[in-house]
Amino acid sequence: MAPQLVPYLTAFSDWHAARQQAADKKETAAPPPAVSVAKATHADFTEKVAVSGSLVPRDEILVAPEVDGFRVLELKVDEGDRVKKGDVLAILVQESLDAQLAQNEASLARAEAAISQTQSQITEASARLAEAQANFERAKPLKTSGYLSGTTYDQREAAAKSAAAQLKAAQDGLRLAEAEKRQVEAQRRELAWKRTNTAVTAPADGLISRRTARIGGMAASAAEPMFRIVARSEVELDAEVIETELSKVTAGQKARISVAGVGEVDGIVRLVSPEVDKQTRLGRVRVFLGDDPRLRIGTFARGAIETAKSHGLAVPSAAVIFDTGGAFVQVVRDGRVVRRDVDTGLIAGGLVEVRKGLSDGDVVVARAGTFLRDGDAVRTVMPDSKISEAK
Repeated sequence: MAPQLVPYLTAFSDWHAARQQAADKKETAAPPPAVSVAKATHADFTEKVAVSGSLVPRDEILVAPEVDGFRVLELKVDEGDRVKKGDVLAILVQESLDAQLAQNEASLARAEAAISQTQSQITEASARLAEAQANFERAKPLKTSGYLSGTTYDQREAAAKSAAAQLKAAQDGLRLAEAEKRQVEAQRRELAWKRTNTAVTAPADGLISRRTARIGGMAASAAEPMFRIVARSEVELDAEVIETELSKVTAGQKARISVAGVGEVDGIVRLVSPEVDKQTRLGRVRVFLGDDPRLRIGTFARGAIETAKSHGLAVPSAAVIFDTGGAFVQVVRDGRVVRRDVDTGLIAGGLVEVRKGLSDGDVVVARAGTFLRDGDAVRTVMPDSKISEAK
């Protein structure tokens, strides 16, 4: 080979190598990244607030004895029994009351006899007074005419005054005897009331949830109640709600409650507490469950309260990003990412309601993130319908 051809051959070799390298780079250029996408479609939304707590009585009645200091003679009901208003729950020992009533009857008879005796004394004193006054009146003209001595006149005057005083004393005695009778009658009414209340009765219909009374035990109103009654057998859930969700809950909303060992039952919000616990930052709500024999006081339960319903465009919750400018999604159009600001509504079932900013059928990045920018080229991957159905 002629020496003058060497430079040309070297240049050609370098050019061919550079061309081959460029071709290889073009063949090995990375394709756009693949991203999972989802279409904005219409869906129904039901917003729910989670609650949990224990079952408690709707209203609890504490039954204590009306009379103190008597021992329990007999128990008529046990825990779990259903009772009607007026049913006898327990009977107390009443022998001492019977003795007091017999003594009271004797006192009443004595008071009545005293009244009768005093009335006789009044009649007798009235007769003596009439006689003494008549003698005194006859003595006045005789003394004036000088036919009656002063001593005799004074005796008749004193006799009249003494008879009047005796009548007054008899009348006072009658009033005292009548007062004693009224006092004895009042004591009798009290003893009769006590005797009647030795039978402890149910003040209302309900379910006996607890019985602390024991045969032979002393009944006292200041001690532990003898019985606890669930009024009308109605039970409700005393539930806790985080303070950020409490404002969504109002009385009358429907709830679905899962009770341990029972299953799901329907309920209605009856009461929303106006206070939030300063320590736990939890509010309290009462969910009425009604009369259900399966429900047990103290059982743990959890569930959800339906706070709102809506129908609108839905996208996966992971597709929505929040920043200082608000909420936005990343729409894929012609293979490129475009930021779209949106107004969101309810959140339920892993979906977010989009009230403004999207149209039906728009394709959005299902799992949006900061790794994608406006204008980035992407390859869309729709979820497998079979896999979606399986989920």
